[in-house]
Amino acid sequence: MHPTRFACARHALARCLLLFAFTLLSWQNLQAQSDQPVILVFGDSLSAGYRMDEEDGWVALLGEKLEAEGSPFSVVNASVSGETTDGGLARLPAALSTHMPAVVILELGGNDGLRGLPVANIRQNLEEMVMMSQAAGARVILAGMQIPPNYGPRYTGPFTALFGEIAAARNLPLIPFLIDGIPQQPELMQDDGIHPRAEAQPLIVDIVWPVLEPVLDSLSPRS
Repeated sequence: MHPTRFACARHALARCLLLFAFTLLSWQNLQAQSDQPVILVFGDSLSAGYRMDEEDGWVALLGEKLEAEGSPFSVVNASVSGETTDGGLARLPAALSTHMPAVVILELGGNDGLRGLPVANIRQNLEEMVMMSQAAGARVILAGMQIPPNYGPRYTGPFTALFGEIAAARNLPLIPFLIDGIPQQPELMQDDGIHPRAEAQPLIVDIVWPVLEPVLDSLSPRS
């Protein structure tokens, strides 16, 4: 064989072997992901563990609970402090592509409300994120938000109601209020009056779990 042709053949073989190795690695990665389905928590500072160690946040504690119970599910926290629904909508496609979640816990809207942003815009963004997650094959759990009453009933009423309305329209499991009952206990709140302390994080797991558990059961091979 001519040396040039031999070199070309050897180069082509090397490329084929590299492609085969990449394909095998990708298949192994997909297989590993399918063996351990992901719960993607997609929220703001309430889920990001604001001003506390990551392992003290409710999302990390949820992961510990799942592991202790021998659940096949793992938890990924893609929450960002200060996130609005506009920012979440921009970030979500990459998060879905990277983690390929079986379940998405969507916890956004609180920062929109604190900024007094239009309820119609919040609704549209949340609905688009729900549909985007469902199109990626994920079950969606929506976490409701509330804001302080000093914003006035003309705003707080429609804001609080929109989460339940979306859940009803889209047939989604709903966590009515992620930190329900916690703001009424000042010793569990940080100085800003908005973010729960580390001591309150197990209580948030207790709020999330009754809604999450039936979803996981429905996805489990045992069911």
